[in-house]
Amino acid sequence: MRYAQIVMGPAGSGKSTYCSALVAHAQDAKRSIHVVNLDPAAETFNYTPVADIRDLIQVDDVMEDEEMKFGPNGGLVFSMEFLMENSDWLEEALGEEDDDYIIFDCPGQIELYTHMNVMRRFVDILQQWNFRVCGVFLIDSHFMVDGGKFISGAMAALSVMVNLEIPHVNVLSKIDLLSAGGRKQLERYLEPDTHSLTSDVKDTTGVLGRRYGELTNALARVLDDYSLVKFLPLDITNEENVQDLLIMIDTTVQYGEDEDVRTRDFEYPDHEDDDE
Repeated sequence: MRYAQIVMGPAGSGKSTYCSALVAHAQDAKRSIHVVNLDPAAETFNYTPVADIRDLIQVDDVMEDEEMKFGPNGGLVFSMEFLMENSDWLEEALGEEDDDYIIFDCPGQIELYTHMNVMRRFVDILQQWNFRVCGVFLIDSHFMVDGGKFISGAMAALSVMVNLEIPHVNVLSKIDLLSAGGRKQLERYLEPDTHSLTSDVKDTTGVLGRRYGELTNALARVLDDYSLVKFLPLDITNEENVQDLLIMIDTTVQYGEDEDVRTRDFEYPDHEDDDE
């Protein structure tokens, strides 16, 4: 059995930093975790990928094609579609070793995960290759500054969960960059009471303001009624926090549960020697 994390989230949410932190943590724990870069527009990252989509296709090359005339977003979508059509390249790069643990560092174009089918097709391919897959959706904790924005981020996470239909972990990233006051308010979003979080939205004025407030509260009730979205904090400077998050994801994909239990025969003491 093989294991995979698909690391998703908006641009700037800390996906590549998360991947680097997990690789460093795994090295300290004498554990093997590899990363695949799936962002054809990436410039730099602090890990050495076992496979890099830029070796197959780059966004700049797509945008410079005079026939297609794609912009940055269209070029990125085309690149991911091109990867799906040439999945044998990725299969060869990954090899066929059992017990592989691969983190896929994905692009920051949110529509790839919320309503397009390209990432769902990618999940299906990984499952055909005997991977147990977990989605990891990152949102910058600085984005969660009020109830309305929290509901927006939570609905984005929910859209990804519904679209991909795989085990899913939502993460509030960049906790280490929060101010002391921001950290004190963090509990509001880790164990959210949506009624409390949206109380400030109810006071909006005007026709559009009232409609916005009613919509926000309706969406909040959906999150409350079904308890579908929960966030875990990520402070990459805290090894214990990184370990706790990795344990949660490992449990989600049932990592290590297929390993054989090591046993040995118990040698009973020789009572005849005692009698002598």
